[in-house]
Amino acid sequence: MPLNYSKWDQLELSDDSDIEGHPNVDKKSLIRWKQRDIHEKREARNFRIESLGVEIACNDVLLARLRAFLSSLSSPSPSVPVPVPKRFSNEVERLRANPSPEAPPSNAAQPVSYDEMVLRLLEAVGREAAGDAPGPENEKLGERLVERLKGHIEKLSGVIEASKKEKAELEAEKKKHITMEDMKEGWESKYVPAKPEPEPIVKPKATKKETVTTMEVLNPSASSSSSTPAPTPTPASDDGDELPKMTADLEAFARIPLWSFERSWEFIQGHRAVVVPGASDALLVAAFEAETKGEKKLAKQCVHQSLLLQYGDKLGKDGLKLFFQRMIQGGQKAYAVFAQDVEGTYAHIAQRVQATQAETSSGQEQIQLVAEDPGVEIHFNVPDGPPPEHLVLEGPGTEGLDVEEVRKALQLRWDVFEGLPSDMQEALKTGELDAVNKVLGAMVVSEAERVVEMLDVGGILSFAEGGIRDATEQGGDEDEDAEDAEEGELEQEGKAEA
Repeated sequence: MPLNYSKWDQLELSDDSDIEGHPNVDKKSLIRWKQRDIHEKREARNFRIESLGVEIACNDVLLARLRAFLSSLSSPSPSVPVPVPKRFSNEVERLRANPSPEAPPSNAAQPVSYDEMVLRLLEAVGREAAGDAPGPENEKLGERLVERLKGHIEKLSGVIEASKKEKAELEAEKKKHITMEDMKEGWESKYVPAKPEPEPIVKPKATKKETVTTMEVLNPSASSSSSTPAPTPTPASDDGDELPKMTADLEAFARIPLWSFERSWEFIQGHRAVVVPGASDALLVAAFEAETKGEKKLAKQCVHQSLLLQYGDKLGKDGLKLFFQRMIQGGQKAYAVFAQDVEGTYAHIAQRVQATQAETSSGQEQIQLVAEDPGVEIHFNVPDGPPPEHLVLEGPGTEGLDVEEVRKALQLRWDVFEGLPSDMQEALKTGELDAVNKVLGAMVVSEAERVVEMLDVGGILSFAEGGIRDATEQGGDEDEDAEDAEEGELEQEGKAEA
């Protein structure tokens, strides 16, 4: 069979033998000029083809609108007859007042819209018709408008045909030569291997293995008479199960709002690592942790997403697809069942969190103020404010006291009171021991110890034998050594001099 080599005639080669120039001109320069000329002409031709394509598309839109407007002028409504000039002017005013922003594709910052182009043409048609038939009441003005509009439509049609013809010629010229744009890879494989399946959230528990030791003998028939030791099984080590942990994809999946089935389905289609064994369990664990931290909205979202995966798994091979189709299409019965399951599961998790927190708080170590001697009464000296500017000491026992030292003690008491938490300040103002112990019990042990120490240093806490005793079940039987408190109390009363 003869081979066809005609396609190689389309190659545009610049061989050295094809270029003939003056002997005094460098031949290498002539070759480079020839190559540059070929590339410049090729780029200009491609640019012209692209420009003609945009121009033809724009003119087609304008031509269709002008023809529709001409049809409306030529066939007025029989019920409400309106003169042609009136309809023409109404269309012009509409284009001026409410132009459409639709415009042809362009790189300009503010491209010219189609309505603006039509408006310019109609304004030109109106000026031409008014010049041919002066006077607004001229009966021939409508005919002139229709004739001028038809003439512009014919011109625009001719421009479109000429542009199409020029574009076809340039494309035919372009096809005469084979360029790098026409080169295609014939045998390159486009195969992309499938992504490996994502690993499960929790690896399956290792099965228990046994290692059996056997002995091989030379004479098997004699093994019945000899004493052969029994096989010894060796159990394999078992580390136990681990709680499933959240991955980055599952955390993003849990942030999707409730009942957003379309967003959840799109996320699952783009993240295969969500639909793996153990993912629903990891979401339930995350829901329990979020509820413990007080993030109730996130906890409920985790429950919602976990049940999505569970329902899809129960429905079989294409269970997720069937489930989301039913939910997105609005299956009321299926939606009611699913919503009830979400609310019930979340309520169960919230109840378990409350029970766990109650069990934890019942055994929590606390600091309480208790008088070791039943006859001793604990009371609090709560200052009303800082010491007055002019302090006077009155009463028996104040003869040897220094006014400045008393001022420093009163200022220290006020500073300590101001440094206490607001809830402790309110409890001290009541003067009740139970209120103070309630605030101390809600604090961490280290914080409560610091507060009691501040009360003792500032002289706000007053009892015969000062000290702290742990009254919880863990440490209720072991009393801490009580520190000696100041037995004396400032009984003086400061008042401002008149």
